[in-house]
Amino acid sequence: MKHLKALILVAATLLVSQAFAATATNEDKIRERIAPVGDVCVGVECGGAVVVAAGPRSGEDVYGGACFACHGAGILGAPKKGDTAAWDARLEKGFDATLHNAVQGLNSMPPKGNCMNCSDDELLAAIKFMSGRE
Repeated sequence: MKHLKALILVAATLLVSQAFAATATNEDKIRERIAPVGDVCVGVECGGAVVVAAGPRSGEDVYGGACFACHGAGILGAPKKGDTAAWDARLEKGFDATLHNAVQGLNSMPPKGNCMNCSDDELLAAIKFMSGRE
């Protein structure tokens, strides 16, 4: 009887150790399957180039890059570049109010005219360029 108990104990120990080994192997396989395919690294830390702004853009540069799409053709009532009458009406309240409208968006114009990387100074320069008041 003692031998039978010892044999059963050895068999149970073998089964438990095999089950534990199988679980650890499954966990390793799962880790391999869900591991990232690659890494993305951008910037100086990865050996990339440093991008430095050249300084504030001129009103003409901002106009050409962001404003021209609507203000060049007067789409949806946008005052065209050089249309002094249309710009006079908008500038009656002053440049600060017009800049505020440009930053916040007004009527069909989205905030910042979709130039999200434009500073307020750059937007003001674009307003002055379009209105002919540089």
